[in-house]
Amino acid sequence: MKRDVTIQMSESIEATPIAHLVQLANQFDSRVYFEMDKKRVNAKSIMGMMSLILSSGATVTIDAEGEDEQKAIDAMTDFLTT
Repeated sequence: MKRDVTIQMSESIEATPIAHLVQLANQFDSRVYFEMDKKRVNAKSIMGMMSLILSSGATVTIDAEGEDEQKAIDAMTDFLTT
């Protein structure tokens, strides 16, 4: 399951918010990936997520595979858009 999400946060996502995003991804059994600018990273990897430039207005594709993929994508979307 994939979903394109436009980030709607007031500032660029730096270390602390990315750490929270990685912790959120790790709550799910599904494999979760972020795809952006031809780059695909494991959302459960702090180093991978730090390599992305996530900023307000940017679009990222969230790709989740597993039994709780819908919940994982919904939670990631909520985090990035609120």
